[in-house]
Amino acid sequence: MTIRVTVFGENVHEQKNRVVASIYPQGMHQTIADALNADPALSAETVTLQQPEHGLTADKLAETDVLFWWGHAAHGDVEDAVVERIVNAVWSGMGMVFLHSAHFSKPFKRLMGTPCNLTWREAGERERLWLTSVNHPIAAELPNHFELENEEMYGEPFGVPEPLETVFVSWFAGGEVFRSGLTYKRGAGNVFYFRPGHETYPTYHDANVQTVLKNAARWAYNPAPRIADPSAAPNVPVKDALEPIEERGPRLHQDGEEGYR
Repeated sequence: MTIRVTVFGENVHEQKNRVVASIYPQGMHQTIADALNADPALSAETVTLQQPEHGLTADKLAETDVLFWWGHAAHGDVEDAVVERIVNAVWSGMGMVFLHSAHFSKPFKRLMGTPCNLTWREAGERERLWLTSVNHPIAAELPNHFELENEEMYGEPFGVPEPLETVFVSWFAGGEVFRSGLTYKRGAGNVFYFRPGHETYPTYHDANVQTVLKNAARWAYNPAPRIADPSAAPNVPVKDALEPIEERGPRLHQDGEEGYR
C-alpha cells in the first residue's frame, strides 16, 4: 500500500525573496514532495498556507498518512481551528514530520506543550550531522555523519520534551551543537522533528537530506486504523464493570453522563 503524504508549505519566502525563489522555483514544498515521490512507496501532494483552510480540510487529513510541515514567517497566520484538526489527526494515528523553523509552528508547540525555543544564527556556516542512533529506520542508508556546507545555526538549549530517541546531533562551525533529529509519540501518532532546511540554502536538494525525508515518512506511517475520537473519556457504569462490584458511596455523575472538562 502506498503511503499518502501531504507536504504543507508556508509559501511566503518563495514569493518575496529572490534568493529563495531561485533555489526553489516551484516552492520548497514542491521540492520536498518531489524528493518523497522518488520513493515508490510514497505518494506526496502539496498544500499551502494561502489555500482555504490551508488545504488541510477534514477530508484531506483523513486521506493523509503522514503530514510534513515547513513554516517560518507566518506561524501566526495558521488558523487555530486547523491546528486543532491536525493535532486530533495525530492523536488518532496520523504521522507528522516537522522541518526546521516548524519548531515554532502552532501544531508543533501544541503537540510538545513546551516553548520549543532555541538559540540561532544566520551565517551560512557548515553543519555536520552525526547519527546517534545508527540502526534507527530514519537513519537507514546514511553514513555515520554528513555535512551541509551552508546552514542556519540552531543551538541548545532546545525547549522541547525529552524525545523517545535522538537520531541526529548537529555540530556547527561556530561551535554550537543541537539535537537535530528527535522522535516522539503523541497519542497514536508518530512525530519526527528534523532541523536542517533554512530557505536561503539548497538543503532540500541534498541527497542525504532527501534520504532522511523519505525514511521519516516511512517511519511516521501508522498502518493501524485511525482512532475515531482520540479525546473520548467514556463513563463506565457499575453494571458494566468486568468484575461484580457494589456501589459504596455518593457520586456526582449519572450513568452515561459526560465528565467535566
